[in-house]
Amino acid sequence: MEVGRIAALRDHEHLRIHQDGTAFFGFFESVNDPEVTRGLFGAVRSWARERGAGRLMGPTNPTANDECGLLVRGFDSPPVFMMPYNPAYYVELVEGEGLRKAKDLLAFYVDIARSPLDRLGRIAEKTRRRYPELTFRPVRRRTLDGDLAKVKEVYNEAWEENWGFVPMTDAEINFLAARLKPLLEEGLVWVVESPTETVAFMLALPDFNEALQPLRGRLCTPRLLRFLPYLFRWKSTRLCRVLTLGIKERYRGRGLEAVMLTEGFKVGLRLGFQGAEASWVLEDNEPMCRMMEAFAATVYKTYRLYEQPL
Repeated sequence: MEVGRIAALRDHEHLRIHQDGTAFFGFFESVNDPEVTRGLFGAVRSWARERGAGRLMGPTNPTANDECGLLVRGFDSPPVFMMPYNPAYYVELVEGEGLRKAKDLLAFYVDIARSPLDRLGRIAEKTRRRYPELTFRPVRRRTLDGDLAKVKEVYNEAWEENWGFVPMTDAEINFLAARLKPLLEEGLVWVVESPTETVAFMLALPDFNEALQPLRGRLCTPRLLRFLPYLFRWKSTRLCRVLTLGIKERYRGRGLEAVMLTEGFKVGLRLGFQGAEASWVLEDNEPMCRMMEAFAATVYKTYRLYEQPL
C-alpha cells in the first residue's frame, strides 16, 4: 500500500537566474505518520546534497509558475481551481522535518455584490480619461493565440523584481494557454495596450473545481452529466479566480488594475458569480494588498513556501 510520495526537483531556470544552489521538493503526499515523512524528506535531502544543493525549498509542483505552496490557513473553504489543497496535518509533518517559512502567499476573497464597484468604476473611468492613449481590450478565444506573446512579455517584465521570480518560457506559456483556452470566459481576460506595446494584462477564470467536484476524480461516471451545464455555459460556478494581474513597472500607479478588475467583476455579476478569489499574492506585495483592500477583499487562505539549509 502506498503511504506517501514526494518529488525532488531541480529547476534549471531558477539556478541560472538566482545562482543560489536551491533544490526543490513538490507533489508531497503522506499519511499522518512522521516516520513516513522522515523517509520522504530524507531521500530528497540526500538527492539534493549529491547534486551540490545548499538549500531545499518547496512545495513547488513542479515550479513556482505552477501550483505551489502548502495550505496553512483556510481549511474551512474548499479548494479552488489550480490552487493546491492539503490536509491540515501536513503543516505539522513538514515543520517536524525542520523546514521553516520562506514566504507566505495570500489568497483574497471578494464578495462581488458587496464590493464598492460604483466608486471603483468612477476611478476606472477617470483612469480611462486621463490616459486616452491606452486601450483596454478583452482577450477572446479567437485572439488568444495572437495575444500569447504579448502576455508573456508583460508577465516576464512585470514580475521580474518579485521574490523568487523565474520567467516563463515559450513552451510553458503555450502549454498553459492550450490547457486554459477551452475554459476561457470572455470578459474575464484583459490586456492593456499603448500605441507601441502591451503594458498590462489580467487573467481570471471560473472556479471549475466546483463543477468537477461531483465527479470525485473520475471522468467515466454518470456524474459527468452534472458537469455538462458548466462546460456549455448553461450554468455558472459561484466563484471565479483571478489567477494573475501584471503591469509593467513604468505604468504602475495609474489605476490600470482598477479598470481591469472592475470590468472583470461586472462580467462576473452578469454571469452570476457570488465571489472571486485573487490568488496568489506575495505577503509583502503591499501595492497589490492595498488594491485588494480597496475592493473590500479579505485574506481567507494562506499558502506557505518552506525552506531548509542543507
